[in-house]
Amino acid sequence: MNANNKIDIRIQRMLRSYAKEDPPPNRVKPVPIAVLRRIFAIAACTLCAHTACLADMIGLAFFFLLRPGEYTHSSQDSVPFELKDVQLFQGTPRLDLNTATDAQLLAASFASLTFDTQKNAVRGEVIGQGHSGDSLLSPTKILARRVIHLRSHGAPPNTPLSSYYDAQGNLQHIKPAHITSALQDAVRFLNPTVLGFLPSDVTARCLRAAGANALLSAQVDSDHIRLLGRWRSDEMLRYLHLQAQPIMHRFAGLMLAGGNFVLIPNQHVPSY
Repeated sequence: MNANNKIDIRIQRMLRSYAKEDPPPNRVKPVPIAVLRRIFAIAACTLCAHTACLADMIGLAFFFLLRPGEYTHSSQDSVPFELKDVQLFQGTPRLDLNTATDAQLLAASFASLTFDTQKNAVRGEVIGQGHSGDSLLSPTKILARRVIHLRSHGAPPNTPLSSYYDAQGNLQHIKPAHITSALQDAVRFLNPTVLGFLPSDVTARCLRAAGANALLSAQVDSDHIRLLGRWRSDEMLRYLHLQAQPIMHRFAGLMLAGGNFVLIPNQHVPSY
């Protein structure tokens, strides 16, 4: 330290020089929709409750731009969405999740999640998505499947959506490591050279970026993306409401269309 109790100027210059020599940070990459389709295709071919829940949580994180602590069982100071946070609609009427038939739940045209203690959210705020048009990869289908599975085992309302019951009837949880492993396996299968990034570039954190990038590719207004992702770069955004269905109804379908992209590879990705 110098006489002013600050780091000596010579040491400051040395540290700056070191920083310039450091390699650039390797940020997580937004996976394209092909990666999600691969995971959902595997889940559709198995009766494994773990695989089904894993795929649904990946889809949920993509459509709702969720952080890992919001859709997985994590040790972080975050609370995942629970069964009681789900609403399903058939047109305007809201379905009773306790009495509606499985077919009625799966035919829902709109779905929503209610924020409670999740990070960067107004408590009680509701965020919704319409049916994407896809028979598997749709927010309405995903939430309907989770409700059907959990209620069939008598799960209480505070059961996390990232939970499932195994063949022995024991409650299990999807963790961030499970998400990361599934995403990396899908990237390996689809070929990193084609996708433009390596399996190591992908973690559970990338799904939030993937959803945002899909919306951006579909030319959705950046203000709407910030609203859906709860990014508050402008104080005025807190006064806008996501609960208006006309704003959100088309987003899921647009995300499926905009999620087809290939990244420009860096020097670490092998060439043909």
